Amino acid sequence: MRHGEAGWHSLDKERELTEAGRASVAAVAAEIAKSPWRPERIWSSPYFRARQTAAIVSEVLNCPVEECEFITPDDDPGRCLEALLETQVSPLMLVSHMPLVGSLSTLLVDGHRTGIPFMTSQAVLLDMPVVGPGCADLKAQFLP
Repeated sequence: MRHGEAGWHSLDKERELTEAGRASVAAVAAEIAKSPWRPERIWSSPYFRARQTAAIVSEVLNCPVEECEFITPDDDPGRCLEALLETQVSPLMLVSHMPLVGSLSTLLVDGHRTGIPFMTSQAVLLDMPVVGPGCADLKAQFLP
């Protein structure tokens, strides 16, 4: 999931969700709650807007949040793939930023890092029985 719409701040890490951003995150979380899918845990970027997004989703879906330093906007999707290979947590939700969410999604689905665009608050559901590049199938999208 990409974080909700954020306002401006002189420090990118400190940008906060707008009222519209909070509302769209809550709406997407409600749609996920209606689906048969539930994460066991949420991995969140340490940036403030991602932490706010993860907190809203966590409250709606009743699951814990773990902050991860390796899913910030310009991090390498390969590092996240390594962490996915190491974790036993499944299903898992990631709350991060563009361009990472786009490049990670294409790495997992298509095996390359070109990257697809994500709207703010957009979430996708990937089914990945085996963790690896090109091993995931896009099963659903949740749009604001």
